[in-house]
Amino acid sequence: MFTKKAIIEKFKTHLSDTGSFEVQIAILTGKIKYLSTHFQKFPRDSASRAGFLKMIGRRKTLLNYIKKHSEDNYSSLIKKLDIRK
Repeated sequence: MFTKKAIIEKFKTHLSDTGSFEVQIAILTGKIKYLSTHFQKFPRDSASRAGFLKMIGRRKTLLNYIKKHSEDNYSSLIKKLDIRK
């Protein structure tokens, strides 16, 4: 399980940062990893699967934005989050 506070502390870019692209992607990644283990246990949970797919799409959009504007931030974020790309 992930905690939102711990993720924000780890990925924030300045002292009062709670909504930067990096933080949003990290939170979504935590939720996605949690739900992927949930679906291994409960494969017929189609209501949660719809939200899961929306989260994946949102994360992809945010990652594309970061990649477009800062290749260095993108590659370091991918390594920190251990996302395959």
